[in-house]
Amino acid sequence: MDVNAAVAAAAAIAGVLTGVIAMLAFRFSEREQKRPTRTSLHTDAVLPPGVDTVLSVLRSSAVVLDEGDAVVKASSAAYALGLVRGGKLAVEPMLQMARETRRDGEIRQVELDLPRRGTGRGEALAVSARVAPLGSRLVLLLVEDLTEARRIEAVRRDFVANVSHELKTPVGALSLLSEAVMDASDDPEAVQRFAGRMQIEATRLTNLVQELIDLSRVQNDDPLEDAEPVRVDELVAEAIDRCRHQAGTKQITMAAGGTADLHVWGNRGQLAAALGNLVENAVNYSPVRTRVGIAARRITAPGGDLIELAVTDQGIGISDKDKERIFERFYRVDPARSRATGGTGLGLAIVKHVAASHGGEVTVWSAEGQGSTFTLRLPEAAAARAARDRDRDRAQQHPALDEEAGQRSTAPSPYEPLPAPEVLP
Repeated sequence: MDVNAAVAAAAAIAGVLTGVIAMLAFRFSEREQKRPTRTSLHTDAVLPPGVDTVLSVLRSSAVVLDEGDAVVKASSAAYALGLVRGGKLAVEPMLQMARETRRDGEIRQVELDLPRRGTGRGEALAVSARVAPLGSRLVLLLVEDLTEARRIEAVRRDFVANVSHELKTPVGALSLLSEAVMDASDDPEAVQRFAGRMQIEATRLTNLVQELIDLSRVQNDDPLEDAEPVRVDELVAEAIDRCRHQAGTKQITMAAGGTADLHVWGNRGQLAAALGNLVENAVNYSPVRTRVGIAARRITAPGGDLIELAVTDQGIGISDKDKERIFERFYRVDPARSRATGGTGLGLAIVKHVAASHGGEVTVWSAEGQGSTFTLRLPEAAAARAARDRDRDRAQQHPALDEEAGQRSTAPSPYEPLPAPEVLP
């Protein structure tokens, strides 16, 4: 009997102990859940009210660091630039600035060139970093990408320098030649020679000013305000007439083909200037007794048919490194040849802007010593497309009209009817 009582008492004591232990464990677990973890310390909750919202709308890359240099908050742009890696600020100069600002509370700013991630060409990423204290424990880092701004500034600086140089050359030549004419007033032969040189320099100056005006116009105007269907054969004929004298001087044959019954939609003046610039470049950069071809064709594209105009020459060609820059303003592959021909380096820049503003594009294929092919692709005029479809439907219903149309399509071209040149790939 005493044994049974002892066993019952022991079981009761064990049950009480088990309940106490379970209660203590539950209390401990509950307290641990409420305790802030190391991870929770680095969440948005530690940011002052409203800071998270402000950072989300900033264009700059934003990074917030705590007293241990751990990243509390970082924008997606900061990760894209490679500023934050593995929860740490990966740029040592910025990290050093943050530590100094945390120590003395001073706002600091610096411009840095950082290696660009993912490129093997060593390109630098220009950034401006500004560090400021955020409360008593945090530091805010704002990083602005200046790469594009620096590129635009470099283009503007080069443009101003090149314009100044290009204007100074003919103006200075005209000044010297006018003095020479005055000094040679008693020598009719010298006066005639100097006057001829003055005409050349005046023409170069006029062309430069006109191309600057054309470039400004195509950059600022909307060509589709005065858009109309433009016949391709008329554009080609105008481009050939524009360069006929230069081509004749160098005994260069100009051939055109495939331009009949093709229409593009756009500003006639700008389109004529763009195609004329391509043909003029082909003539200027071609050796004597060679051939320049202008070929046109219709190609099918997802957004609608395009008219493709290809200008092919047998000139000096363009190197791979120059292909990336030939459409920049005032960039010339051969400056010495450009000075000899009066080129300004603006022609291809105008072509690029005209093509883009008309919803098209311009591309180039070239190999050194094998010539070049510049291809201008423009949307076909919708009215011309509709008329062609109507004529095709009517011709299918009336075969006689189809035969008559075929006779008209084989009529000779108003300019030299040479076969279409081969368009290089």
